[in-house]
Amino acid sequence: MDFTKFEKARIVGSRALQISMGAPVIIDVPRSMSDPVEIAMLEFENGVIPITIKRAPANP
Repeated sequence: MDFTKFEKARIVGSRALQISMGAPVIIDVPRSMSDPVEIAMLEFENGVIPITIKRAPANP
């Protein structure tokens, strides 16, 4: 599924907040990487973030 830039920002931002609050990281992260936003971006790029998007049906 392709995400809009707004959906991507919301997903990464939400996941970064979860990580910063102590949620477990789903992928192996290099020791040099400690920024929650960078980690969330890495998870997003690997398609492992456990967040789904529900879109409203398009109006005809």
